[in-house]
Amino acid sequence: MVEFGAFITPTNAAPQVPVALARRADELGLDLVTFQDHPYQPAFLDTWTLMSWVAGQTERVRLAGNVLNVPLRNPAVLARAATSLDLLSGGRLELALGAGAFWDAIEAMGGRRLAPGQAVDALSEAIDVIRGVFEDGTPPAHDIPIWLGARRRRMLRLIGQKADGWLVTLGYLDPGELRAGNKIIDEAAVEAGRDPAEIRRLVNISGRFADRRGGFLDGPPEQWVEDLLPLATEDSVGTFILMTDDAGTLERFASEVAPALRAATPGTTASGRSARVRAKRRQGIDYDGVPPSLTAVEPGDIGYSRVRSTYMRGGTPGLVLRPRDTAQVVEALSFARRHPALPMGIRSGGHGMSGRSTNDGGIVIDLSTLDRVEVLDESTRRVRVEPGARWKQVAAALDPYGWAISSGDYGGVGVGGLATAGGIGFLGRKYGLTIDHLRAAEVVLAGGTAVRASASEHPDLFWALRGAGANFGIVTSFEFEADEVREVGWAQLGFAVADVAGFLRRFGETVAATPRDTTPFLLVSPPRRGQPAVAQLYGMVDSADPDTVIAQLQPFAELAPMYQQEVVIAPYAAVMGMAPDSDHQGRGEPISRSAFIREITPEFAAVSADLLRGGDVYWYQLRTVGGAIADIEPDATAYAHRDAGFQVTAMGTDRRRLDVLWDSIRGHFDGLYLSFETDQRPERIADAFPPRTLARLREFKARYDPDNVFRDNFNIPVGKQ
Repeated sequence: MVEFGAFITPTNAAPQVPVALARRADELGLDLVTFQDHPYQPAFLDTWTLMSWVAGQTERVRLAGNVLNVPLRNPAVLARAATSLDLLSGGRLELALGAGAFWDAIEAMGGRRLAPGQAVDALSEAIDVIRGVFEDGTPPAHDIPIWLGARRRRMLRLIGQKADGWLVTLGYLDPGELRAGNKIIDEAAVEAGRDPAEIRRLVNISGRFADRRGGFLDGPPEQWVEDLLPLATEDSVGTFILMTDDAGTLERFASEVAPALRAATPGTTASGRSARVRAKRRQGIDYDGVPPSLTAVEPGDIGYSRVRSTYMRGGTPGLVLRPRDTAQVVEALSFARRHPALPMGIRSGGHGMSGRSTNDGGIVIDLSTLDRVEVLDESTRRVRVEPGARWKQVAAALDPYGWAISSGDYGGVGVGGLATAGGIGFLGRKYGLTIDHLRAAEVVLAGGTAVRASASEHPDLFWALRGAGANFGIVTSFEFEADEVREVGWAQLGFAVADVAGFLRRFGETVAATPRDTTPFLLVSPPRRGQPAVAQLYGMVDSADPDTVIAQLQPFAELAPMYQQEVVIAPYAAVMGMAPDSDHQGRGEPISRSAFIREITPEFAAVSADLLRGGDVYWYQLRTVGGAIADIEPDATAYAHRDAGFQVTAMGTDRRRLDVLWDSIRGHFDGLYLSFETDQRPERIADAFPPRTLARLREFKARYDPDNVFRDNFNIPVGKQ
């Protein structure tokens, strides 16, 4: 599609004039506003500062230098500045770069004088640096194109090899030079394995509106259209940028020339992804077969770093599909099923400690854009929540009603993973697990059928979803019944622990004597450099009465010398809201082990202290369960370990050593919790589910997923094992 822009002089004599012209261009519907960049010109505003100011004064128009002086702008710093401005402006920055001119002035400003060949080499390197920063750091809001201002043959070849556009001032060109330059660019692009159509051609133009026809761009608007039309249809010009500081001329160009020229050149845009993106595609994926309705993120796309990883785990999937509704989930699953040899991850909010929601070279179905929260019925507190929502979002939506759903201990966790595994949260002892509040779910089955599961519809599937849901389908919405929860007591207590075993034993005894409206979790770090171990208790009391909160917490405060304490009365949503909204940028591969125990016996406390003292475990957590969780019959859901008193998680640095240590103390355990377990050994399935539960799950797996499509998780194989 042909686009239109403005080239405005960044004069500092009347600094609000270029700003006002840029705002007018935005109002008129122009696509682009550009400013020349001559940092050594004392009569000009600094272009980058001006663009930043204009970005805040406009709403939709894109911004660019015309062109940025690379010899005076460090490429790495420029890339960071571009990323920042693009993020702040909502994806409205474009980069147009120049190799440099006016070398006396550049040198006077501290730049290095370069010979013509050196300047081209430096610009080529700058492009690589800028793109490297875009890809490896925080990505910009969109794939910022890099256009080059150029006339000479070597620069034109660089455009064909690396750049996304050629920007040139038409008045500077000799007759036939535009067409000759296009030929050089096209040939270089083909040699580099690129489609020349990927490269946008942009020209700066100038002219005069008059009642009578005169020379080129000197006459009425219809003559401008006639003059510019061959450039668009025969010379592939895709963007016309008018050089003017006159508001009237700009208005006529935008209102009379641009619409007519657009209508005369319906044209097409380049299809598919650029060669630079295609070069990073992984083997075995039919990228060209992705349904056009689906948003697909490939390894070469600028947004890939936002979706490749989870909260704790780095990933390098070959393709991330981002459906927006149930129908698109069906499409995404159908596409993934055409690649049976590849791993397939299903991701909701992307916390993913167990690591199953990303992979290396496979396909990820990312549900994060399915994130709506809707109150269905105030009288029954029935709430519909989509799987990509994070729990802080759910808590915030329910807070005005005085409701809450117990939902883990971190508001950044996604709904989908937690609500199909269990959901051990800060309100668990009072109100039960998250799955205990589930009343229905919409599920896309392995064959692509969407069904509703509840106590009366597909009840066997509904049973399996609550504790082993990842094996049976993709939940696209949940219906929960929320609890009435007003303000709560929230506590964080820090302890210096000289005797870890004794401390853990006393903690267990205190929990046993504590009313179920109090749910404390404990995090213990190993002793270091002769210092005692450090423990942090954090938990919730379902009461807004300060005296009640203090009374419930006081026995815990007496467990060991405290070095820090914080107790507040706050809405449940405020506790969940402490999680940031940022994209997940996990690195590496966390190693964690999970278990349930009924009580903290002296023997278990001793082995836990030894585990911490050995240095192979750097993070050790005890979550209290029981209470309302134990009120549910073990066979009522696939989550069967209702009689547990505590859920234990250990994180280590070496998989082999942690396996040996954890296996050596397994006699103390009674099952495990899927969400915190990274051990891939098949015997972990028998730990997660008691024999009767596992047998039933295998029966239902054979019914709902006989081809084992949903296998890249804690897989329950079909048939007796």
